[in-house]
Amino acid sequence: MISEELLVEQLQSSSTQARAFEMLINAYKEKLYWHIRRIVLNHDDTDDVLQNTFIKVFKNIKNFKGDSKLYSWMYRIATNEALTFLKTKSRKLGISDAETQEKMISSLESDVYFEGDKIELALQKAIATLPEKQKLVFNMKYYQELKYDEISDILETSVGALKASYHLAVKKVESFLKEN
Repeated sequence: MISEELLVEQLQSSSTQARAFEMLINAYKEKLYWHIRRIVLNHDDTDDVLQNTFIKVFKNIKNFKGDSKLYSWMYRIATNEALTFLKTKSRKLGISDAETQEKMISSLESDVYFEGDKIELALQKAIATLPEKQKLVFNMKYYQELKYDEISDILETSVGALKASYHLAVKKVESFLKEN
């Protein structure tokens, strides 16, 4: 793959944008898919949010200044799109965010795209009980194995606060799993 700087340059140039965007999608679609999937849980919803994420990236790439890494910027967009999607879904259903999360967890059991076993399902239920920020940090650290400084760029939070959030999330997940 070409360097991130060159890719951004090509994305911002109308003559090379189409090919560069295709490269961008091929390089990041799977990582972003799983990042979004761990937030919205449902495969079809994830596809919708992923598509919206890439549309936003495409529309806003000219404004990308390089203050952060390209993937951090895209993860931030994906995270915001996923959270907005969940809030919109809750509003449309006329229920709380927590109730939406419960519905999503229960539908996970019948999701043909969910490949986890009982342990993975229990873990997903435990993660669903976490506050939003802890959930994001836990997923990024545990599943995506991102470093704290990378998560800090994405969530625009200090490394110290992230370490505390992750530690609390792990304790809550462990406690949930022991009780259930």
